[in-house]
Amino acid sequence: MKPLSPLLLYARSRALPGALVALAGTAAVAAGTARWLETIPGSGPSDRLPVVVLGPLLAAAAVGTCLRAPSDELDRTAVRAWWPRRLAHLLVPAALAALLLALAVPGHPAEFGAPAAVRNTLGLVGVAAASAVLLGARLSWLPPALYAGAVPLAAPAGAGGAADWWAWVARPGPQGGAWTAAALAFAAGTALYAWRGARHGPGGR
Repeated sequence: MKPLSPLLLYARSRALPGALVALAGTAAVAAGTARWLETIPGSGPSDRLPVVVLGPLLAAAAVGTCLRAPSDELDRTAVRAWWPRRLAHLLVPAALAALLLALAVPGHPAEFGAPAAVRNTLGLVGVAAASAVLLGARLSWLPPALYAGAVPLAAPAGAGGAADWWAWVARPGPQGGAWTAAALAFAAGTALYAWRGARHGPGGR
């Protein structure tokens, strides 16, 4: 029997194949929901807000839960630095998630279309990555879920102002403040995960 390649072993040890399947399924459901919403009489682009929030949230949860490391001792004693592998481990599924969800909600770029889906995916993946470092990979979905669940209920209608910064997940696609906040969340979470890796112990494996 031919031995598995190191890359495949690495991916399987971190449940990466399952995360990729989950991303594909999330994108398929988001695409179907977005198209169903367009068939409802009187519906408009703003009705796709749940799609560009819940789709990226589920994608971020899938990415976050595959950021675990099976052995803290192996990470500490490895000859080569782990941060490039962690960085690639996060960036590849994050980029795939952003691409799939952008394709899932085409049109209406000024409202809740592909730009909003990409922004929310990257921002929530960043929050999930930081949560994996602080809480562990198994619980990495929790802070993004709390944020994405509460903000749309509290965010004011319309766009612009300070809400673009703290309620970026519920803002229309082209809002500069929302993009900046999401980009900062993604950059901070990515850097923290690449540097420290997921927390070990309860919830971390």
